[in-house]
Amino acid sequence: MMTFEDLHLLRNIQQALKEEGYENPTPIQEQAIPIILEGTDLVGCAQTGTGKTAAFAIPILNTLHRIVGGASKRKLIRTLVVTPTRELAIQVEESFSTYGKYTNIRSMVVFGGVNQNNQVDQLKKGVDILIATPGRLLDLHKQGFISLDHLHYLVLDEADLMLDMGFINDVKKIIKLTPENRQTLLFSATMPIPIRELADTFLTKAKYVSVTPVASTAEKIHQKVYFVEKEDKRKLLYHIIRNDKIENVIVFTRTKHGADNVVKALRKNNVLAEAIHGDKSQSARQRVLDAFKNKEISVLVATDIAARGIDIESLPFVINFDLPNIPETYVHRIGRTGRAGNSGVAISFCGKDELTYWKNIERLTRINAKIITDHPFPFKENTTEAETQPKTDFRNKNKEKSRKSTASKKNKKRWY
Repeated sequence: MMTFEDLHLLRNIQQALKEEGYENPTPIQEQAIPIILEGTDLVGCAQTGTGKTAAFAIPILNTLHRIVGGASKRKLIRTLVVTPTRELAIQVEESFSTYGKYTNIRSMVVFGGVNQNNQVDQLKKGVDILIATPGRLLDLHKQGFISLDHLHYLVLDEADLMLDMGFINDVKKIIKLTPENRQTLLFSATMPIPIRELADTFLTKAKYVSVTPVASTAEKIHQKVYFVEKEDKRKLLYHIIRNDKIENVIVFTRTKHGADNVVKALRKNNVLAEAIHGDKSQSARQRVLDAFKNKEISVLVATDIAARGIDIESLPFVINFDLPNIPETYVHRIGRTGRAGNSGVAISFCGKDELTYWKNIERLTRINAKIITDHPFPFKENTTEAETQPKTDFRNKNKEKSRKSTASKKNKKRWY
């Protein structure tokens, strides 16, 4: 099995990867990194959660470190990463900062929806790597705050999502602003015809790498699913932690705000819990992770991006408080338990709005998770196992049951 040492990366990069617990590259990293290091254009097809951010961030940092050199070198935008959303841009910048922490490379992120003054101040100080959403990038370039004349790398991340969000015309404008001798990297979870056509117009002798989505789940992981009303999830979480006496568990939420709310609710019930997510500094996340490993806290609530690199050999429980909308992410989440020959338990909460996510997970993994019906917070409309099958039609529910459900919900008291 290949290790990161086999890729002959600079010592500065190797040290950062080692501290993050990275030993073996994922399939997309193993295939993409050598191609990028040799200077060839690349089209990578890989789902979110397969390590594709590291697949381009690591080789870019490895090359730029030689170019940037000492801290006194003038800062010019040598890498541009274009992403469709603010959240993705922040996640990508976080990865560059983490892997490049022992270099003098400076990265920053720009996106719309906020006042541009702070972003302009950072740009004036100089930056080597810029991660940006299309609209704000074009605005700042038009105002003269961004120059792409010295660009070495152009990365289009989540290209198919940019297509869906109507950003392709903006992307074409951005490409025209960059030097022709740049190295271009395009990553996409799927490869629809418009993306292939776009790639053909601005890539030169590109190599294509495609990674089959991860679909297998460890045999020693016992998987359970609770069908629960969305507003009852926090109560169910506390119920399970208390009744099953769970003292060492990672709880996954979809958003940073959701993670903070779960922690607040658990603390009100005297459960030792902490959150790690992108709004917390690297040092703060590390302190929380160390406390969890040392069993000073019993519940670690994490978003997917913040959980990157977490490797706890004897973790007995994982709980999906929110189901991921990408089924491969489910495999990566529950893979945190059942490691090194140990058994583990993966518990998932599925609300009515997440039934499609659960069916996609079942379709990908072909799992036969145990459905837990004996709990205090089931669907109010008496959802059964049969009702979670693909042919379910929730429009034909009994109106009387729906009326009673609504009345019951109004009379409920929140526990937090």
